[in-house]
Amino acid sequence: MQIGEVAERVGLSIRTIRHYEEVGLVPPSSRSDGGFRLYTEPDLARLAVVKRMKPLGFTLDEMRDLLTVLDGLADGRTPDTERAALRERLATFQTAAQTRVRALREQLATAEGFARQMQDQIDRHST
Repeated sequence: MQIGEVAERVGLSIRTIRHYEEVGLVPPSSRSDGGFRLYTEPDLARLAVVKRMKPLGFTLDEMRDLLTVLDGLADGRTPDTERAALRERLATFQTAAQTRVRALREQLATAEGFARQMQDQIDRHST
């Protein structure tokens, strides 16, 4: 599928998808005879992983590293010894994601408290 459809399906802008291609994160699987970028379902899955990592503050290098880990685990030819190391790296990413989610929840709770405080002020000074 072409980049416009990919952008719509994944919920990323065309510009963002092009940027991810430029930095080598998620290149298109191929190009059409006319030079249009063509993406596959696995490409969309990779973009979805990147999209989920972005709000958690993962860097492009970390995103690239996780995609490499996932590729290695999906490759049936990866030796068992390497698979064990990849699983450990994946567990590290999972722990980091959980830590970042907790931090975001704390920030959200603080923001919600502030919003309630402002609403209380509005209510108190109305009428």
